[in-house]
Amino acid sequence: MSDLILFWHRRDLRLNDNIGLHQAHEQTTKVVGVFYLDPQLLNNDDIAPARVKYLLGCLRSLQTSYRQARGDLLILHADPIAAIPELAQTLNANAVFWNLDIEPYAGKRDRAVESALKEKGISVQTFWDQLLHAPGDVLTKGEDPYKVYTPFWKNWQQQAKAKPVGQIKQLSSLTAEETEKAQAMGAIPLPQLEDFGLSWDNELPLPPGENEARDRLEQFCDSALFEYDQNRNYPAVDGTSLLSAALKFGAVGIREVWQTTEQAWKNSRSDETRHNIQAWRQELAWREFYQHALYFFPELADGPFRPQFQNFPWEDNLDHFQAWCDGKTGYPIVDAAMRQLNTIGWMHNRCRMIVANFLTKDLILNWQWGEKYFMQKLFDGDLAANNGGWQWSTSSGMDPKPLRIFNPASQAQKFDPEGEYIRYWLPELNSLDTEELLTGNISAMERESLDYPQPIVDHKQQQRDFKRRYQQQKQA
Repeated sequence: MSDLILFWHRRDLRLNDNIGLHQAHEQTTKVVGVFYLDPQLLNNDDIAPARVKYLLGCLRSLQTSYRQARGDLLILHADPIAAIPELAQTLNANAVFWNLDIEPYAGKRDRAVESALKEKGISVQTFWDQLLHAPGDVLTKGEDPYKVYTPFWKNWQQQAKAKPVGQIKQLSSLTAEETEKAQAMGAIPLPQLEDFGLSWDNELPLPPGENEARDRLEQFCDSALFEYDQNRNYPAVDGTSLLSAALKFGAVGIREVWQTTEQAWKNSRSDETRHNIQAWRQELAWREFYQHALYFFPELADGPFRPQFQNFPWEDNLDHFQAWCDGKTGYPIVDAAMRQLNTIGWMHNRCRMIVANFLTKDLILNWQWGEKYFMQKLFDGDLAANNGGWQWSTSSGMDPKPLRIFNPASQAQKFDPEGEYIRYWLPELNSLDTEELLTGNISAMERESLDYPQPIVDHKQQQRDFKRRYQQQKQA
């Protein structure tokens, strides 16, 4: 056997603060990175062009980082279950290392790859990298996984957080013969988005790559973090980190993120500042809560957590669903948010809650329709976070408050008080005064003159209808 180790990148597209890669590099400098463009994932009907564009940009950045470290990152478009063992055997690899994932498909795939490698006598080592605390590290006193966020957070925050691991600066590249063998096994130049039959012409909210993610982290923690709790719910304000896609694909390490908050905490001079830092840390804990939940309850990926939603009598109105998708519901805050999603592949988190609540509680449509549509559009689409957010908004998930109904007008008045967000995404409504814009009390004549649709449902009536259905289902 040679001293070559294959490192299989998945949701860790960086050289810095990468636990599995660091461990491989501790054993040899001849660590060869490999990334599989998995047809099982790319051919799904919930793939988002913006997300694939971000992924390809991260891979381009990662290839550059490997070259700068005098190493190689191989790109293959193949099923990793068959292809990884073949590549490892062809390159005479001593071992294959990778960082684990919590998603049901990933777990099943990884077990198959590991079994095939071991049959060929190739060693496997796996690590937890994408979480500050791996599944099983944060449990109740009864050694059970948490089903409610608040006690999870209280336990999670008290546990010591690991420090970032060092950056890989020096690697050994493949020989010409090994490169030839890798190409014979399917190694290809990095494809373009169009090669997958996809297109995305708009800019991404966060440019892809490790350097861009680390720059954004530094920028956020130098300014917006200190007013995070005040500003995070206002979609017209640049008050969030915008790091969700970077964390999804691992363009930035979660330990580095946490260490940056620790440095900010250390430099803070007021309780108010620390309160804002803590508020962002709670959001990082929400991310981990949803990932732990999906790991321990993989059935969440396919349906609701709460029994009363298993056979809920949803409406089957495809016209209403299409109006929601297109941002043509006649409710300005909802339509502005959907316009944002369709245009830039991202939506502010407060607005995600508003539109999800509207789809399920006002249109009384199945939350899984909205969950899938989000995944078809979001550049930061993540199964655990998206599913957890939708189930929270629907009241079908792990939530001590089972029924939560938003009034779109009240939400707009509270979180977009000047109508800036609505005006930006619905410029056709710029001539309206702020009260009309926020309440949606726009006359039929004005709507017609502005080519803006009538409300497709009555909020109060639908709210009563949803509550009636909910109570009937609960009693049943």
